[in-house]
Amino acid sequence: METVVGFDQDSRVPLHPLVYLTDGDEVTIGRRDIDSYGIFPPDGAKVVRRLAAGETPRQVDLWYQREYGESADIEHVLGALAELDFIADSSQPHGEQAPIRGQRLGAAVFSIPAMIGYAVVIAASLIAMVRSPDLVPHYSNLFFTQYLTVIELTLAAGAVPLILLHEAFHWLAARRLGIRSRISVGRRLYYVVLETSLDGLVTVPRRRRYLPILAGMLLDVLALSVLTLIADLTRVADGGLSTVGRLCLALAFATVLRIAWQFFFYLRTDLYVLMSTLLGCVDLHTTAKRLLRNRALRAVGRRDRLVDEEQWHPVDRRVASWYSWLIVAGYTFSMAVFLVGVLPAVYLMFASAISRLGGDSTSGELADSLVFLVLNLGQILVTGWLAVRERRRRRAQQFQHIIA
Repeated sequence: METVVGFDQDSRVPLHPLVYLTDGDEVTIGRRDIDSYGIFPPDGAKVVRRLAAGETPRQVDLWYQREYGESADIEHVLGALAELDFIADSSQPHGEQAPIRGQRLGAAVFSIPAMIGYAVVIAASLIAMVRSPDLVPHYSNLFFTQYLTVIELTLAAGAVPLILLHEAFHWLAARRLGIRSRISVGRRLYYVVLETSLDGLVTVPRRRRYLPILAGMLLDVLALSVLTLIADLTRVADGGLSTVGRLCLALAFATVLRIAWQFFFYLRTDLYVLMSTLLGCVDLHTTAKRLLRNRALRAVGRRDRLVDEEQWHPVDRRVASWYSWLIVAGYTFSMAVFLVGVLPAVYLMFASAISRLGGDSTSGELADSLVFLVLNLGQILVTGWLAVRERRRRRAQQFQHIIA
C-alpha cells in the first residue's frame, strides 16, 4: 500500500535535516535552510524523529500502536511532511547545511566586551544630556538650517543608513545563533522599507530569541547616543553647537521618533514580537483586535455578529483580555507623539514656507519654499490618489465576486 505522497510503507522516507524545539505541549519542527516550520504534538514529533532516524512508515506505525494503542495515521503525517517540504528527493543529495554567513561577525558584535562598550557609550550620552540640556532631543533640533528642503532631504538621506544598520543588527543577532535571517525590500504604500526575516527563531529556546528581537532597538539607542556625543564633542569655541552638532541632533531626534514607534502596540513592532515571545502567543495581534471588535459589538447590542472566541488559541485568548487595552494605549501614545513631537515641527515648516511666499524673501529662500511645498503637497496628493485607487479596486473585486 502506498501513501498519499508516493512512499511505500516498507521504504525509508528521506528527510531533509530538521531541527526540533519542545515548548510546553508543542514541538516545533523545521528546515532552517528554507524557513519552513510546523508545530506538532509530542507524539507526532516522535513519529517524525523515528522516520528521520531511518524507520519505515510501517515500522513507525507498529511502534505507535504498541505505545498509544491506536494507529498513527502515518499517511496524514507524511502528507504534512510533504506539504512542509521536509521530504527530500531521493535522487538529490541532502546532506548537512552549508555554514551560516555572518555567524562569526554576529558573535563579535554581540560579545560581552562589545555589549560593555555599548553600555559605556549609552551611559556617556546620558551624562552629557544631564550636563548640557541643549543635547536633550527636541523637535526644534530638526531646524539645523533655514532651508526646509535641505532639512527634509538630509533627514531622509540620514535615515537610510540608520535603518539599514537597525535591520543589520537583527540580521547579525540571528546569524550568530545559526539562523538564516535575511534582509529584504518591502513596500508600505509607496514607501520602500527594509524588513528582516527572523522566522527561524521559532527553532531556538525562547530565552535566546530576545536579543535578535531587540537588536534593532539596541542599534537605535546606540545611534542616538553616538550622535549626541558627536554633537557635544564638536562644539565651537564659545560652547555653542557647531553645524555638524546641529545636524547630529536633528538625526538624533528622528531616531527618537523611530524608537517611539516601537511602542505603537497596534502595529507588529519589535516590542510586540518581544511580548508575544515572552508570553508564548501564536497570533496575539489578530486575537486582540477581534476581541476589541467583539467588545464593541456587545456594547451596541450586535451579538449576532460576534466572532466565536473559543476558536482562538487559549494562550492568545487569555493574554488578549488585557493586551487588547494596550492596543488602545498604543493609539493614544502614537497620537501624543504626533501632537508633541511631529505636529509642531510640521506646522513650523509649513508656516515658514508659506510666510516666505508673501514676504521679503531672497530668491534662494523663495525657491526653497516652493520646492518644499511641491514635495510635501505632492506626497499628500499621491497618498490620497493611491488610497482612492485601492478602494475602487477592492469594490470592483467585491462586485466581481458577487456576480460570480
